[in-house]
Amino acid sequence: MSESSGPGLRRAVTTPLLFLFILGDVLGAGVYVLVGEVAGEAGGAVWLPLIIALALAMLTASSYAELATTYPRAGGASHYTTRAFGPFVGFVVGFCMLAAGIVSVAALARGFGGDYLTEFVDLPVAGVAVVFLVALALLNARGIKESLRANTVATLIEVGGLVLVIVLGVWVALRGDADYARLTDLGTSEHGVAAGLLSASVLAFYSFVGFETSVNIAEETKDPRRSYPRALFGALLVAGLVYLLVGLAASAVVPTETLVESSGPLLEVVREAGGVPEKLFSAIALVAVANGALLTGIMSSRLAYGMARDGLLPGALARVLPGRGTPWVAIAATSVLSILLALTGDVATLASTLVLMLLIVFVGVNLAVLVLRRRPGPDAAADHYRTPTALPVLAILSCVVLFTQIDGEVWLRGLLLLAAGLALGAIAGARARHQAAAAKMPADLTSDRR
Repeated sequence: MSESSGPGLRRAVTTPLLFLFILGDVLGAGVYVLVGEVAGEAGGAVWLPLIIALALAMLTASSYAELATTYPRAGGASHYTTRAFGPFVGFVVGFCMLAAGIVSVAALARGFGGDYLTEFVDLPVAGVAVVFLVALALLNARGIKESLRANTVATLIEVGGLVLVIVLGVWVALRGDADYARLTDLGTSEHGVAAGLLSASVLAFYSFVGFETSVNIAEETKDPRRSYPRALFGALLVAGLVYLLVGLAASAVVPTETLVESSGPLLEVVREAGGVPEKLFSAIALVAVANGALLTGIMSSRLAYGMARDGLLPGALARVLPGRGTPWVAIAATSVLSILLALTGDVATLASTLVLMLLIVFVGVNLAVLVLRRRPGPDAAADHYRTPTALPVLAILSCVVLFTQIDGEVWLRGLLLLAAGLALGAIAGARARHQAAAAKMPADLTSDRR
């Protein structure tokens, strides 16, 4: 394998550091706002869709583990699918990743304006979402260093909030006030057991997203062949255990109807348990939601900036704020789109739209791992993690099943986003072919003169 002429990134990330990075990326805001939505689809047993979602995430994670250790310098799903299927498919997959990030920020903005905030002040959710997104955009534009400093503190706070919910659930159980019958209550008046579980699993899947972005630091990981799979699977399993315990606590402590009606479902656990100020937990939840939106907003704006710099999106998105070095046009554009989505959809619809976009990405990644095995390329690492062939196949089938559980309104939003990606991909492809032809022309003319 040939080496780059320039210095590479330093391999300084150990397995424990990578584990904590992935765990912090997965554990977060989704479960704070979606437990009630999951209960509305599946019934009282909200823990079961969380476990199903974990199993589905692990299937696709196995493909990411193989690709990240085979191409430790790769740039994620878009790079893998470009290798396997060409630049057009790679662009569409990258665009779906970008769209998923923008939709996620919109969903979290709506969640920020719900019952957690109502503990302090009662304001219209739409208005709060707009102000919230503008504030995040300003922090993002101020600088990556300031944003990541805020993230370090916020991550500790949001994980502490989830641990608190688990402890309160145990306390209620020990004093004899838990209702264990709700743990096996499956199905609702609108959904049967099977349909309810699958529909709820689509929403629960949102709680596990984030692991797919960890491939971007594979190049900086010591011995990625061993470290990356261990850290990835370990972090997902720990996150799954935390979510399982949170789901059990919520189901056993809070009546299902209360969970369904609340936009701050974990706050209901605190209310039922008592002993912890509701305002304190609401503040923790608001920090978790804001942190999730900030991290996703950073990712989305940088992805838009990178695609613009590569000529795949309008060049204006690559402009950088003087003195700050932040992609202010990309930040503004992605924030405006998040505001529009936040004003036109509720949390459940937006979360399902995000999952739809990521399912498209995951289908591409799982197909790519099967294709690239047959033609790995000269820069593929010889010693890499290899997932059993059955797992990417099962992952693709699971994505297809989840596709069937997504509502028509969500499909409409998703297809509009996908159509925009296809159109931009066609334009970018045509521009690339034109530039290649223009670059080749002088050489041809020179050879003719000779």
